[in-house]
Amino acid sequence: MSDQLVSLGKRTESAKPRAVPALDAPRVYVETYGCQMNVADSDLIGSVLADAGYATTTRADDADVIVINTCAVREKAEERVVARAAELGALKRKRPGTVLAIVGCMAEHLKEGLADRAPHVDVIAGPDSYRRMPDLLRAARTATAPRSGANDHAHPLIDIKLDKEETYEGLSGALGGDGVSGFVTIQRGCDKFCTFCVVPFTRGRERGASPREILRQVRELVAAGYREITLLGQTVNSYVWEDVTFAQLLRAVASVDGLERVRFTSPYPVDFTADVIAAIAQEPKVCQYVHLPVQSGSDVVLERMRRGYTVADYREIVANLRAAMPDIALSTDILTGFCGETEDDHQQTLALMREIRFDSAFMFAYSERDLTFAAKKLPDDIDEATKKRRLHEIVALQEKISAEVFTAQIGKRERVLVTGPSKRDVTQLIGRTDGFKSVILPSGLGAVGELVDVEIKRATMATLFA
Repeated sequence: MSDQLVSLGKRTESAKPRAVPALDAPRVYVETYGCQMNVADSDLIGSVLADAGYATTTRADDADVIVINTCAVREKAEERVVARAAELGALKRKRPGTVLAIVGCMAEHLKEGLADRAPHVDVIAGPDSYRRMPDLLRAARTATAPRSGANDHAHPLIDIKLDKEETYEGLSGALGGDGVSGFVTIQRGCDKFCTFCVVPFTRGRERGASPREILRQVRELVAAGYREITLLGQTVNSYVWEDVTFAQLLRAVASVDGLERVRFTSPYPVDFTADVIAAIAQEPKVCQYVHLPVQSGSDVVLERMRRGYTVADYREIVANLRAAMPDIALSTDILTGFCGETEDDHQQTLALMREIRFDSAFMFAYSERDLTFAAKKLPDDIDEATKKRRLHEIVALQEKISAEVFTAQIGKRERVLVTGPSKRDVTQLIGRTDGFKSVILPSGLGAVGELVDVEIKRATMATLFA
């Protein structure tokens, strides 16, 4: 099967032509909150609506339809969406007939209750409902057209049924973003059921797309000019399709002609097997960068989280990665203040950070999510002041480590994929190294979409400068 996958990867195929909207086509604006998978889902929504005749706009006040794609991992993410929905409600009153759709994980999490927190919403759709978005929006636009805009739907249209088989096979690849780095979702849902995590309840059970479909989407993106592909999944390395493993899929994607770089996120430590490490080490196109969530440096906390591994297990994976690739870049997720976490547990996390020295990290304080085991069975017994203090200590330590790691790159040469103009200075460009470090470089050193070799002359704790 592996040889068949490689041959599929080498086959060329034209990208599916995108429909050209009519001059009077309805305009849709999509706003995204949350993870890279949500970014890919927003591109998917845009693709579905483009095929249905919608034109896109980058301004909410110019849109006939506003779609907010949401996150439910933390309470703060939902609060941001509620505040944004209130702002857009005021916009709706100024533009009668405008439709507001709130979709994604928050929609699935709150279901009908979302209408109470966001009374201006016209459509509530979960992450498995995007194929039906044109029909939902058509019905909502018909319902809102005669209204003045002063009154909102008493009963918004709701489509939140999870589908254990939906992988959006056959739809166009995610042709949004910067035109250089694209996403392909290879797996949806999650079967791990960590005690703190709401994802299995908002995205459903784990299921993967077929290797043939994944490679079709990769080829479509490459044909459209994309140079780098990130394979996405909630626990991406647990992917399996019949007898095809994640390591085999990774090698097959790396064999696609015209593709320069392959990344993946986020892997799960338990499934980080030797064949995956070998694929990263042996395939030149696979970036030597791994985002490997650890969550805690305490075995007691990890067991309470039902993560399925110990600190020793995690250390062994890191040791194996560094033995195969001494310069590999590592990042992680850390969750502090989880139920029952003691000061000693916290100190163990800090000690593990000092030992491993992650290049970067996403760091959060625990916030209880209903539906989860922790919300039902474990007391949220760490006070907010302690959570805040522990998070501050974790962030301060990681900032110190990151500054040292980035400063150590000064004087070295790095190959950078240029992804676009710098947001802070349009006379400069921005790109990424193989190890996923952002690099700012003068515009004369390259062009968007090019791989260029540069010398690093300066560094902050988050950015390199050529």
